Amino acid sequence: MNSVLSFLSSIPWWAWLLFIIVCIAIYDMFIQRKHVILRNFPVVGHFRYMLESIGPELRQYIVANNREELPFNRIERGWIYASAKNQNNYEGFGTDRDITQSHYIFINNAMMPYKMAENHPNAKDPYFLACAKIMGAGRRERPYRPGSIINVSAMSYGSLSARAIESLNRGCAKSYAYHNTGEGGLSPYHKTGSDVVFHFGTGYYGVRSEDGGFSMKKMKKLVSENPQVRAIEVKLSQGAKPGKGGVLPGSKITPEIAEIRGVAVGKDVLSPPNHKAFSNVPEMVDFIEAIAEETGLPVGIKAAIGKLDAWKELAAIMKSTGRGPDFITVDGGEGGTGAAPPSFADHVALPWVYGFSDIYRIFQEHKLTERIVFIGSGKLGFPAKAAMAFAMGVDCINVAREAMLAVGCIQAKVCHNNTCPSGIATQSKWLQRGIDIPDKAERTQYYFKNFKKELLEITRACGYEHPCQLAMDDVDINLGDKNLTQTLANVYGYHKTKVPFEGTKSLVACKDLGGNYNKKEVAAQMDYDSVRY
Repeated sequence: MNSVLSFLSSIPWWAWLLFIIVCIAIYDMFIQRKHVILRNFPVVGHFRYMLESIGPELRQYIVANNREELPFNRIERGWIYASAKNQNNYEGFGTDRDITQSHYIFINNAMMPYKMAENHPNAKDPYFLACAKIMGAGRRERPYRPGSIINVSAMSYGSLSARAIESLNRGCAKSYAYHNTGEGGLSPYHKTGSDVVFHFGTGYYGVRSEDGGFSMKKMKKLVSENPQVRAIEVKLSQGAKPGKGGVLPGSKITPEIAEIRGVAVGKDVLSPPNHKAFSNVPEMVDFIEAIAEETGLPVGIKAAIGKLDAWKELAAIMKSTGRGPDFITVDGGEGGTGAAPPSFADHVALPWVYGFSDIYRIFQEHKLTERIVFIGSGKLGFPAKAAMAFAMGVDCINVAREAMLAVGCIQAKVCHNNTCPSGIATQSKWLQRGIDIPDKAERTQYYFKNFKKELLEITRACGYEHPCQLAMDDVDINLGDKNLTQTLANVYGYHKTKVPFEGTKSLVACKDLGGNYNKKEVAAQMDYDSVRY
């Protein structure tokens, strides 16, 4: 035995290396049959696959220029990272954008910007920017005014990690923002301080009956036990894969996720394309009203936009009956955090700007825009894009991927593989451990604060106090050349309905015992941290 070990130890390292290479070559050429490149080019073919596997990283950091990447280029990511770290997010030496490109937006500043009074609420808190409208005002027992015009969009626990969800929730609590649960149910990580919008889809996770349908009993229990739930959102479709169901593999269903979602451990769960609780627009309206009646909360719907016939039917019913959703979230067909087939993410449903303009016009024609709180979702987490969205008629925006970037996402694009290197879109305990919750919560807060600060600066440059006052003529869009540059009103064929607005002081509103908001002015010295919207 000693002689064998002595012989092996006497063999030089290069001989061992040569032996390993020969073995790999023999395996590649004669044993494996899956890869033609390896059969034809043994050993060296492995370098091709290795380079292919790190191709996205090479392009992201070395090859692609600052404005080239999608869905978020390096400049956009850099602005979010700097804002979230409360660092300098300015740029010098002028823009490097091609400002003559088609669909480039220009915001029309006023000759005289808005002048803020010394006792203005923003003089004490420059980041205070509540929604100008109230969800369910005059209709629901517990109406809700979002305390921030920017909030976290629907991303489920299960899609995101527990530490990522908790970081976002704590950050929302610091920013007066609400946190949408996504369709994965209300987890303990959604209960760390912020207001919550409970969101469910066709799987009815969290309010699911034994037969896979909707349980009103569970819904009432969830709302009564969780006062932080301030509104309910019914998902009709999402931008990533509208009209397509999904399967939650049993391998991903841990005991904790099973308890939250109301499903069996280790068993595949189907989320069908259609709802069991309703099958047409009148039934959907009845369903919405039943939930609102039982819970007292505002109820809304979320959808990516395609065909418009059902939306026209909904508007007609709402106009004639006074019933229906209190808010509508329009999701862009560009896709988002949900994993989807490329055919869906690339081609199904309209981009946000087209979908929202179609929907807003329908409800404006029926004189319903003052009653509905419109929420936009689809790469709107940048101040200039948000200004455009407010000019078109949104009252709040929801951010998903931008919020992920704020807590450390590096756009690795492996959300669907459970291998997210930043620990955000994975259930791997090892990868999650890198997330420091207090630090990431602070980053969420800073992103929201700096976003609102910059949006307010754009708003005041246009001569207004609040983004809700922005109008379609305040933004131009380039359609190809100088002669084709038009206002949003000319391009999309409508003027936004003026939003009733009595000044920022009117938004610092206290809720009385009846759940109604008084409209009296509140002293600028009010402690905002004590206000619940």
